[in-house]
Amino acid sequence: MKNNQFKLILIVVVALVSVWSIWPTYRDHELSTRLSSFRSSEDSLKFAIDHRTEIEQARDKSLKLGLDLRGGMHLVMEVDLFDLIEQKAWNKDARFQQIMASVRSSATNSGANPVELLATEFKKQNIPLSRYFYDIRNSDQEIIDKLNKEAQDSLVRAKEIIRNRIDQYGVAEPLIQTQGARRIIIELSGVTDETRVRKLLKGTAKLEFKLVREPEALLRAIESVNSMQAQAPSAPADSAKAPVTASRPSGRKLSEVIGVMKNGLVFTPEYARDYVASVLNREDVRARLPQDTELLLAAKPELTEKGEKYYPIYLVKKTPELTGGVITEAKATFGSQNVQPEVSMSMNDEGTSKWARITGANIGKQIAIVLDGAVYSAPVVQSRIPNGNSVINGISGLDEAKDLEIILKAGALPAPVRILEERTVGPSLGSDYIRAGLLSMIWGFAAVAIFMIIYYNKAGLVADSALVLNILVVISVLAGFKASLSLPGIAGIVLTMGMAVDANVLIYERIREELAEGKSLKSAVEAGYNRAFSSILDSHVTTLAAAFLLSQFGVGPIQGFAVTLMIGTGASLFTAIVVTRVIFDLLIGSGFMNEKSFG
Repeated sequence: MKNNQFKLILIVVVALVSVWSIWPTYRDHELSTRLSSFRSSEDSLKFAIDHRTEIEQARDKSLKLGLDLRGGMHLVMEVDLFDLIEQKAWNKDARFQQIMASVRSSATNSGANPVELLATEFKKQNIPLSRYFYDIRNSDQEIIDKLNKEAQDSLVRAKEIIRNRIDQYGVAEPLIQTQGARRIIIELSGVTDETRVRKLLKGTAKLEFKLVREPEALLRAIESVNSMQAQAPSAPADSAKAPVTASRPSGRKLSEVIGVMKNGLVFTPEYARDYVASVLNREDVRARLPQDTELLLAAKPELTEKGEKYYPIYLVKKTPELTGGVITEAKATFGSQNVQPEVSMSMNDEGTSKWARITGANIGKQIAIVLDGAVYSAPVVQSRIPNGNSVINGISGLDEAKDLEIILKAGALPAPVRILEERTVGPSLGSDYIRAGLLSMIWGFAAVAIFMIIYYNKAGLVADSALVLNILVVISVLAGFKASLSLPGIAGIVLTMGMAVDANVLIYERIREELAEGKSLKSAVEAGYNRAFSSILDSHVTTLAAAFLLSQFGVGPIQGFAVTLMIGTGASLFTAIVVTRVIFDLLIGSGFMNEKSFG
């Protein structure tokens, strides 16, 4: 009797905790329905303000929906390990560049490990890897092992940095997994601004502080490039006579698509920006520039007096004076003078010391703040800066400033990443999936419940009661641990219903056999549970093991299905062995059930 009391208390506690866990989901749905019911936006806004805290708390604790139900983005991203390999090389001569170009081409076609391809190409050309990597005393195999370790570490680091960026952006329950040696799978439910997220994920956040060369040096560099182009074969006659327009900047000489202002600022019009960028990135153009210099474009356009957009061009030292690794804090804010968005940054002790020395030695000169190869601003140093503070301006909006803050806080990616695949699920399609999923659950439950009542009479009602608690426990665990419910997860719940009923069928058939042998109802129930226990335990343990393996090695939908199945299997074992047994003992003791109650 005492054992039954304990079990009854346990069942009541489980039921109450489940209801408590699901309550915020119900409140979130109710408040959302009331918000959408207002006809005027003023009434809706007033209700949202009055119930702001309650709405936020309910939304935070409610059951999260997966990408397929709520809508959002699915991306497959690839880490550019070739860029990482080039960063590790200390000698980058023309031969090395040629080998890298060949290896890149091979990897594009085969998708093989870049390090292995690189080692194969070096071996084919009979060149030791130590000529370009690490120490000359290292063997080829030691260098290969080091590069492979760097590649593995960069993938893990890229995954964590992307996770940090997404967490700061505010996406609930993102799915981020690595696949193979280079790829990262990302699923973001509820995302509506795809362009902003795409930009946030792809930005490498390579921040550098570079000295700007004098205007005279910039003009000489431009002239050198122009003279090189003048010596090259000219464009076709019809192309040469064509006017320089937004649709035809390509094929023109650089001198035709850049200009010089009275203050010596070199610029290019907005329509020619991409063409000029492609010219400046060419190896033959880079070779014509003064040693340790490069030409960079501004990240954002400026406006002329006539309202036309143009991009300034800067000649900067290629070797940075300082990098973004010293940044400890970044904050999106507004400038005190022009009230424009900007990002203020603080540095660690090492960065503060270097920044003070750099600014003190370059008073009156420009220092370009370069992020991912584009100049955001190039302020003139007015005085020595001893406190390690700096500012990125030239930002078009507060959202962009916040994204820069997120990127700088999360850290720089070890290598560039690119999007290989992108799919977007719209909210309307998600709503259709929710409706279809709920209908499948309702029809599945109804079919099982009716069958159990018809076939097992009153005992079927007991099984149906346990089935309701089973579903309640599954959903409450998902909500309580802030896991997301996906379409495969709903499939897992439907499968759980079948497993729960299967356990009850095993027990009920054993009880029928005991009753047929002439035993009393109480003895038959006890014997039936004892005889069925081993079969039920075996089936549930094997299902749990299979679901665990699926959760560990599965990706995306498979993992969602496995997690829900594991929770449901555990709940099914509890309801079949404990819940129904306690209910039977209570009903038999009250005289509500007899031998005919099992059909």
